[in-house]
Amino acid sequence: MEAPGYLALEFDLESGERGERLAPVREKLCRYFGTEDALVVTNNAAALLLLLAAHARGRQVIVSRGELIEIGGSFRLPEIMAEAGARLVEVGCTNRTHIADYRKALSPETAAILQVHRSNFAMTGFVATPDTASLAQLAHEAGVGFWVDQGSGCHVDLRPYGLKDEPTVQELLAAGADVVLFSGDKLLGGPQAGILVGRKQALAPLRQHPLRRALRPDKSALVALAATLDCYLSGDIQRVPLYRLLAQAEAQLKKRAQRLARQLQAAGVPASTVPTQAVLGGGTTPGQGLASWAVALPEAPAVARALRLGEPPVVCRQEQGKLLLDLKAVFPEQDGTLAAAVRRAWAYEST
Repeated sequence: MEAPGYLALEFDLESGERGERLAPVREKLCRYFGTEDALVVTNNAAALLLLLAAHARGRQVIVSRGELIEIGGSFRLPEIMAEAGARLVEVGCTNRTHIADYRKALSPETAAILQVHRSNFAMTGFVATPDTASLAQLAHEAGVGFWVDQGSGCHVDLRPYGLKDEPTVQELLAAGADVVLFSGDKLLGGPQAGILVGRKQALAPLRQHPLRRALRPDKSALVALAATLDCYLSGDIQRVPLYRLLAQAEAQLKKRAQRLARQLQAAGVPASTVPTQAVLGGGTTPGQGLASWAVALPEAPAVARALRLGEPPVVCRQEQGKLLLDLKAVFPEQDGTLAAAVRRAWAYEST
């Protein structure tokens, strides 16, 4: 996947005058997701902050207790809401929330119902949560907004890649969400960005809000996002690095691992192969693994450190007394580079 060399940044090519910064990317987002409007900011937390500040300052936003998440770096949803000036109304219990809980919490002070994807943990057992369509219907009957913080940016069926089905951005919009917000750098496979898609009426106030300028993405993020969207719009999902990695078959990973192990053994490195479970990570598909194969080395902290500090850096996992080099995260054309890095690190540890 390659980005073009130039971007018409805030310049209207047709009129030759100043243009809208996000216009090219907004058009692609609306076309791909089938939505009225779209907006891009620096990251998904910024997207939520802007949405709340524009619509809910001094007003109430209803959220299930089971969805009050903490994301990486100890940033918590209630704290982001407080910074935006919104008043959090918690409903239900940690494990079970019903539509009646939301209905009971509605008041003249309610700005919106917010549904949040549990991006970095999974709940099982005695659990219950209303479906998106039911929440959308309740919100619209009450005349309040309905927003979904989808987080991961899931936009395709994940089952062909060996993962469980997740609600896509398109499905959430079809179920009645006024706004869906998500990251650009997770399952969308693009640069770090916060993306909001949905109804024009819901997103219009965000364009005029002072925070929008402070949270606007830079030109590098915009050109990378445009290039990513072009891949999807052209139907060539395999040009996106994430989906090329996900599409690697387990049998092929096993063959590559065996070939690499033989090459390393010939160079005096005690390498072997093991089946393993790769994790997509990044706040996307919690609790799910992907069948993979790894080259295994005897656990040696000095080797792991030498790999991390090498050029290029190589990050391995340490499991059950072994260092694992999971090939699910490595492109086939990088196998030679990986083998050379391991040989250097092992030679360094042996001296």
